[in-house]
Amino acid sequence: MIFAEVSSDPIDTAALLAKVGSDEDGAALLFIGVVRDHAEGRKVTGMRYDVYAEMATEVLREIALEASIPLGTDRIAVAHRFGELKIGDISVGIAVSSPHRAEAYEASRFVIEEIKKRLPVWKKEHYVDGVSEWVEGTIPPGAGLEGSTHVVPLTDEGLA
Repeated sequence: MIFAEVSSDPIDTAALLAKVGSDEDGAALLFIGVVRDHAEGRKVTGMRYDVYAEMATEVLREIALEASIPLGTDRIAVAHRFGELKIGDISVGIAVSSPHRAEAYEASRFVIEEIKKRLPVWKKEHYVDGVSEWVEGTIPPGAGLEGSTHVVPLTDEGLA
């Protein structure tokens, strides 16, 4: 059973891992991505993720489905958080189980790499000097930067 969720709620890693697993599986793994205290040589105090939630949930589901094909199992659960996060908060969780560890690691790696490429989530880092900047490659359309034409960052209540 593939599970995909985008939420402003903290990610419950135990619940995520509990969504995968079978008596035929010899491997179950959990990858978590956390907010760190630095980026590109600058100290970070936290970050904000903006998301197009409905599309992001569908894209996460598609990514997990694609990962499941070579894995030969649909036991993949993935969650991505949005909103304001502080240092140490979990921003993404990926749980995978399979009969053998190599396939589970491969599927998890595929999921996180595809999230970075395809998920409609935009990241703004907050630095210790009080400046906040969108991370290159994740700048949402309409963020007030040259060449942008409309605003699409969303929260669970609608337009940001």
